[in-house]
Amino acid sequence: MVTTPTPVPKSRHGVASSDRPDPIGFAVSMLNRLAGTEVLDRLGLRKQTERAVFETTRAGFRTLGKVGRTFGRKGRPGGSAVRVPSSAEKGLFDLTPTEDEQMLVDVVGELAVEVLRPAAEEADEACAAPEEALRASLEVGLPILGVPEELEGISTERSAMAGTLVAEALAKGDMGLAVACLAPGAVATALSLWGDDEQQSTYLPAFTGDDVPAAALALTEPRPLFDALQPQTTATRDGDGFVLRGVKSMVPRAADAELFVVGAMLEGSPALFLVESSAEGVTVESEPSMGVRAAALGRLLLEDVELGSIALLGDDRGEAYRDAVRLARLGWCALAVGTAQAVLDYVIPYVNERQAFGEPISNRQSVAFMVADIGIELQAMRLVTYRAASRAAQGKPFAREVALAHSLCTEKGMQIGNDGVQLLGGHGFVKEHPVERWYRDLRAIGVMEGGVLV
Repeated sequence: MVTTPTPVPKSRHGVASSDRPDPIGFAVSMLNRLAGTEVLDRLGLRKQTERAVFETTRAGFRTLGKVGRTFGRKGRPGGSAVRVPSSAEKGLFDLTPTEDEQMLVDVVGELAVEVLRPAAEEADEACAAPEEALRASLEVGLPILGVPEELEGISTERSAMAGTLVAEALAKGDMGLAVACLAPGAVATALSLWGDDEQQSTYLPAFTGDDVPAAALALTEPRPLFDALQPQTTATRDGDGFVLRGVKSMVPRAADAELFVVGAMLEGSPALFLVESSAEGVTVESEPSMGVRAAALGRLLLEDVELGSIALLGDDRGEAYRDAVRLARLGWCALAVGTAQAVLDYVIPYVNERQAFGEPISNRQSVAFMVADIGIELQAMRLVTYRAASRAAQGKPFAREVALAHSLCTEKGMQIGNDGVQLLGGHGFVKEHPVERWYRDLRAIGVMEGGVLV
């Protein structure tokens, strides 16, 4: 019989949390409010009765960017920004979560199981995340996970490791809904990492308040052999400002987003730009996809979009942009690990209970070996992803580690999805079982660059 693999140990650094700065203690106390809310008990998540939403998404739409709030400029251009310090190096290769991080994972995991997974099938069909799920993610503080405490966030050190654990836990519920929930936090984290005083003062208060805007990272482009480090979207200087031209694809919650972080080529180097959805020349088109459908992916058209001097996020030499790509890939690796874990957790009881020729099919070597391979590859994916996240959190170079993790999670993630469908036989092909959706979602890892950032 196939048995459930041993859980990952609970302590990453081998030291008590009281012996080190508490990076997410405040987050844990806030996240625990989830247990007292009605969200977990109110599982009558919004039925997608508005068939017009689905029909519009299926047929396609083209609309101007969402006209939302006005982000009034504050702070000083190029002023002193607040940065979260890197985490301390402990000297041991021990990547298991600390007690605080495990508490965070437990609460977010409860959100994934109790809220995201029950809503996943209808959200996938409708190509939209239900408001209840999005509201629950705000209640547990996901948008401010990477924002410094000084700016009303909950981080006292780099959040790459905590963000990776959160993304993995959410993806066990549903990858598409996880992306929709994480998208605003990706923009808030980018502002925390690379924004100057003016940018942080102007935009971050919206993410730390009660009315958090939809926002998204837009790096991917709809062209063959797309290289995220060489975008074809262009930015040209125009006096003190910039003009953006180009197309971005697979942007989460594009139709609802009020703020985008867009990658574009500026004078031969890739750079990041803050683009408000209400800017003239911003148009959004629907872009229904094979997987990650609940994230409501859309295409962002930038037609001579004029931006002010505040728009350039980080440097114009490509350093911030390259780090954004690496952290985004790291986020997708974490999502792949979580979804692959969901596949393994689902197929183990299935093959143990499914009978053929008078015995469980897990008694067949071919079945048992396939499940064992999933477990082995999953642990490899997890370890390389955690290793990259740990180096990012410590402020060390992590380009090589992210490249290894992204390559492994792309290849083995698709294989795990395919094997999950194969183990269910005919049941794997029908929507009665969620494995077919997880297979479609796992195929996105190799083509998605933006959307999430840990």
